[in-house]
This record gives sequence, structure tokens and C-alpha cells, in this order.
Amino acid sequence: MKFLGASVSEPIDPAGIQWLRVSPKLVRLRFLREGAGSLVVLAVFGLPLIFRLSGIWPGFPAWLAWALVIAAAVVQAWRLILIPRQVRAIGFSERDDDLLIRRGILFQQVLVVPYGRMQYVDVSVGPVERALGLATLKLHTASPGTHAELEGLPVEQASRLREQLSSLGEAKLAGL
Repeated sequence: MKFLGASVSEPIDPAGIQWLRVSPKLVRLRFLREGAGSLVVLAVFGLPLIFRLSGIWPGFPAWLAWALVIAAAVVQAWRLILIPRQVRAIGFSERDDDLLIRRGILFQQVLVVPYGRMQYVDVSVGPVERALGLATLKLHTASPGTHAELEGLPVEQASRLREQLSSLGEAKLAGL
């Protein structure tokens, strides 16, 4: 769909870019993380209901206790429902002089990291990521505000990118 000459679904994408996607296994990883967080949120919002039903806090209105639990459950369910779409929105593209990182559904972001600005490239793998065969690639630049991170890459691809980006960064930095 077009709106004022720009695609509504991809309004800030540079033209002619072929995006590479992260692994679909990232959906499982995020479900595990968000699911654990959702249980904590539901437990906290459920405390007034538990206290009300057990007689510890008999003056607390029952309708409010139930409303808190239901509202927390709806919000957490919505967050879990969005995970597959959020993962599909993550992409990256390697160009001659820079790396593009794309993320976001409602609030979209395309981050351009010039190879000559990279100070070092970091690959990290946590225990759950290791079990799923995933890794996270972090690009560190001189700017502390740069959040150049690619989560959910297959380990082989993350290792390849680390080596390739490090050598490109050294070559481009030497040209300055």
C-alpha cells in the first residue's frame, strides 16, 4: 500500500536493500524470557487478590483485585502475541561501507553503522541461547548512544559477521 509515494509498511527503509532476517528460533527465546517476566507480573498484581481471599486484607475491594489481575493478564498476553511479529521485523543488511540494522513495528528504526566507526565487535551467548543455537552480535562504536545489537543470529552467522565486520572496520579505519 502506498501513501504519499512511500510504502506504508516500510516507510524508512532505504531503497533497494535486501534484508537478511534473524533466526525464527528467536521467537522461542523471547517467549521464554517474556513468559517468565509475565509470571512475575501476574504474581505481583495477584497479591491483592490473594490477600483479599485469604482474609489478610479483607477491606480491599474484590472487584479491584480481580480487575488488577485481569488487566495484567491482558497486557502480558498482548506482549506475548506481538513477539512473532517483532522478530519478523528485525533485519540487517551488509553494504560496502556500513551495516544496516532494522527493527520495530509501530516505532521503526533503521540504524546505520559505518564500518570505520566500529571499535570492536562482540558476540555473546547465554545458556538458553546456546541451547537454541543462537548468539547476539554487539557493535561498539565511539558513540555511547549507539545500540547496535543483533539478537537471534545463528552461531555460525554471528561468528562470520564478527570476523568480517572486524576486518572491514580495521580496513575502513586505516583509510581515515
